[in-house]
Amino acid sequence: QLDDFVGAHPDYNEEEEEQKYFRRKRLGVVKNVVAASLALTLTYGVYLGLLQMQLILHYDETYREVKYSNIQLEDIDRKVLMGINVTPVAALLYTPVLIRDAFPPRHGRFFGTKWAMFLAVGIYALFVSSNYWERYYTLVPSAVAIGVAIVPLWASTGNYITRMAQKYYEYVSYKEEHIQEQERAPRGAFNTYIIIFQTVFYACFHLSFVSAQMPMLFFLNNYLYQHNHTLAGVKHCGTLSHGTLPGFNNTVLQSLPRSVNLIIVESALMAAAFLAMLLVLVLCGSAYRPTEEIDLRSIGWGNIFQLPFKHMRDYRLRHLLPFFIYSGFEVLFVCTGFALNYGVCALGLEKLADLLMAYGFSASACSSLALCTLRLRRQVPLLAGGLVHTALLVTLFCWAPEPRHLVQAPLLYVIAVLWGMGSALNKTGISILLGMLYEDKERQDFIFTIYHWWQAVAIFTVYLWSGLPMKAKLSIMLLTLWVAVGCYVWMEHKLGQHVAYRLPRIPRPHHSMCGYRYLEEDDSDEPGSEGEEGGNDDNHNEHSAEAASRDKLPNDNEEHLD
Repeated sequence: QLDDFVGAHPDYNEEEEEQKYFRRKRLGVVKNVVAASLALTLTYGVYLGLLQMQLILHYDETYREVKYSNIQLEDIDRKVLMGINVTPVAALLYTPVLIRDAFPPRHGRFFGTKWAMFLAVGIYALFVSSNYWERYYTLVPSAVAIGVAIVPLWASTGNYITRMAQKYYEYVSYKEEHIQEQERAPRGAFNTYIIIFQTVFYACFHLSFVSAQMPMLFFLNNYLYQHNHTLAGVKHCGTLSHGTLPGFNNTVLQSLPRSVNLIIVESALMAAAFLAMLLVLVLCGSAYRPTEEIDLRSIGWGNIFQLPFKHMRDYRLRHLLPFFIYSGFEVLFVCTGFALNYGVCALGLEKLADLLMAYGFSASACSSLALCTLRLRRQVPLLAGGLVHTALLVTLFCWAPEPRHLVQAPLLYVIAVLWGMGSALNKTGISILLGMLYEDKERQDFIFTIYHWWQAVAIFTVYLWSGLPMKAKLSIMLLTLWVAVGCYVWMEHKLGQHVAYRLPRIPRPHHSMCGYRYLEEDDSDEPGSEGEEGGNDDNHNEHSAEAASRDKLPNDNEEHLD
């Protein structure tokens, strides 16, 4: 009788149960990717939609005088935009610390990359709530908080999606010897899943440009004047324009929306922001196992602070910097320069939502083109996106649409669709490339921090150049794009020639010898500093052994060529 209770069940099939277990794990990874993608889509849809609606309302002279005559809304809006665009410039100093070291290692069981995403999404929800009571002391601090959260949100999300791809590979290949022994996977083993997961993420995220137009499409458009009124004073559009739509009428609202209607719209946006927080909190699983989180955090605050700067010594990252910068240029230009000085100038403010929705739908659909990397060379998405944008920039440089001429609408929509295609190939291609080049989980948050910090610097630059002539803006973008393509091609050439690149060692974790896990040094499964291969795979073991023997970052002359 005892054997009936403690013996093996006669129908138990160990292999079948193992397959079911890892199938559940794989479904969990897919759930994490979809939840993170939907959360970012909702967050940015709410943020961009609210910001667009409020800037249009505050632009109207009658709205300001009737509803907010005692405060200077224009000055507040300038400070809000400054807070959103200027604050991220300092993000390189705190983002890795926020992602890795926000809590002491003993809390690593609960906090980490997912926590950074949740905190950042919560700050975006705070920005929405501040618009219920529009005052300087509510709007400006929340805008500064948004600026603080932008780079951590994107760095942690890029790290999260890449890590999910790696975990999916581990659950698919659980029978492989290197997985069972917790050894380093063969180089390029994760690439297929990195391509697929980044494509899924950006296909979802670009729909945020569509959802951001819902407040304008279903609410604000009912109050707008037609283009004959708003564009009455506009003389030049497109390449002949200076600044941001000069001559645009100061009154764009033919009737003022009731406060209760505004509260209903803002409450709907707040509900969507809260749903995004719940998606991250409830549905997104952790990116790392608890022991991995502890190891990632235990290298010390000072080392975490230094490593983003040290990684920029890698020539691969330096050669990609122009692409990072152009990525920031193009996404803000299409939402401001193209949408206003070309689209609104020719078609009127009531067509702004349609134009940006065409861009968003195109970018979402064309993100799937990055799947060509599964069959073609990895250079194809970035070079194809650069080619599309080069043709569009030259076209925009030579074209000045006539104000109030609606017959130009088809060409403007075609440009918006093609720009969305180029943006999708650019954004998805860069994230896929970074995931392929930097497979090591100890480096990914630093790499994505550098990427999104340079993107934020570029967005800040676009904010500064808003008063320049359109031809100057287009020339700067075209030059940056050509430099980016040239540097990228040169980087791929150097990699093809097996030119060694420099990577700083990740220091060995320092653990306090108490707690549930680190009882003896020999029992620890902490990772040493991995050695990424840069063209000499035979030296991997030598580098790993050398890194494991060090407890601190090496100085300049100790850094290795991998």
